[in-house]
Amino acid sequence: MNTKRKVGLIGTGMVGMSFAYSALNQSLCDELVLIDIDKKRAQGEAMDLNHGLAFSHSSMKIYAGEYSDLKDAAVAVICAGVNQKPGESRLSLLKRNSDVFRSVVTSITQSGFKGIFLVATNPVDIMTRLTCELSGFEPQFVLGTGTTLDTARLRYLLGDYFGVDPRNVHAYIMGEHGDSEFVPWSQAMISTKPITKILEEHPKKFFPSDMELIAAEVREAAQKIISAKNATYYGIGIAITRIIRAILNDDRTVLTVSSQLQGQYGKEGVFVGTPCIVGRQGVTRLIELDLTSDELQSFHNSCSVLEGEFDSLKSKK
Repeated sequence: MNTKRKVGLIGTGMVGMSFAYSALNQSLCDELVLIDIDKKRAQGEAMDLNHGLAFSHSSMKIYAGEYSDLKDAAVAVICAGVNQKPGESRLSLLKRNSDVFRSVVTSITQSGFKGIFLVATNPVDIMTRLTCELSGFEPQFVLGTGTTLDTARLRYLLGDYFGVDPRNVHAYIMGEHGDSEFVPWSQAMISTKPITKILEEHPKKFFPSDMELIAAEVREAAQKIISAKNATYYGIGIAITRIIRAILNDDRTVLTVSSQLQGQYGKEGVFVGTPCIVGRQGVTRLIELDLTSDELQSFHNSCSVLEGEFDSLKSKK
């Protein structure tokens, strides 16, 4: 097991650098290497981050490097790829970003890298599956950001609605990180009390229709942000930091990362957002929830979208 606290970032665009800035502020690791096809950009970003070290609690070594520097890295986080345009679905990015990944993943594996892949590039579930196939790594060592950020958005909105700290809201977004994602309300709780029960007990204060509005707001959040400022990056940057902290510290935290299903929910092979235990060995276990029949159908529908898109990608090769 690689215990070195070294992280490689591939792609120094807004998402990658939002992660790097978050990592610096949280003293995430001991060493952070920035890799980009635009080497001058990576060098400039490393300089800019290093100039803030004197004001931080971190003693990180930050530098622009090459793929060969990833040989002893614990995590390689991939943020490289083209951006999502206003009105463009994540899945429409598929062909353009798959071409980028064939070069990136091959270069990482050829360095001798034996750590954990974390994919943030959209459409993240499909790009994670592609990374697994291209790298030849065991699936537990390849994960995507999945619906981690969506779940954080959901908990924030539910906390605001019910007037409770979001950290005491236990609810998940599952499925594709995209239009077919859904909330398994049967599994949503505040503390240990089901939200469905709270709705039943307070019919004049809290309403099921508001839950659907909240779910829709989560689903549409990215497009709203993109239409307002052309891209999303702060939230996902912090989410990446949280996932990597779970890996480096062996937290064994439950996060809704994109991971390969191996018979759970009756599905095989597809990478999709679902609650997983994440630690030094990557995804150590998927937690299979007791979904209702309608929720299971929603999950299967989301998996079918991803399977169809991945199959279309394979046919385009």
